Amino acid sequence: MPEPAVLTKSELLRHWQSHRGLTRRTIDAFPADALFDFRPALPMRAFGPMVFELIEIMKPTLAGLEGQGWTTERERLDIDDKDELLAAWDAAGEHLEAAWARIPAARFSEEESVYGFPERPLVHLVLYLIDNEIHHRGQGYVYLRKLGIEPPSFYKR
Repeated sequence: MPEPAVLTKSELLRHWQSHRGLTRRTIDAFPADALFDFRPALPMRAFGPMVFELIEIMKPTLAGLEGQGWTTERERLDIDDKDELLAAWDAAGEHLEAAWARIPAARFSEEESVYGFPERPLVHLVLYLIDNEIHHRGQGYVYLRKLGIEPPSFYKR
């Protein structure tokens, strides 16, 4: 007898989008001048470029999940304005919603080797993207604290 699903496809999307909402509030908490320039130590990146990575990897990953093939090619963002970055973040969330609707639930159980990871169910790739976002948001929290700014409450998602 197969094990019941812990999360449905729609619940997983809501979970991810709740993290994205918290990351958006983290981006917004940064002063505009620090978002792209503040680095507490080398070789760490500023928070803005970390957010670029989160946005840039989303489209090719969703295309792969939709069955359009996997690629490491991604559109590179060239943004140096906080409002533009927030707009790009919001657009990526809208793209996520639209693409998610086109991905059959069974696709998440299919096993593939993607981005150099060993073969595993594709839901693990989604979980990795969420983990990666949490990791970078955690770095952003440290940066905000170094700047004397209280980050958003992590539990308010």
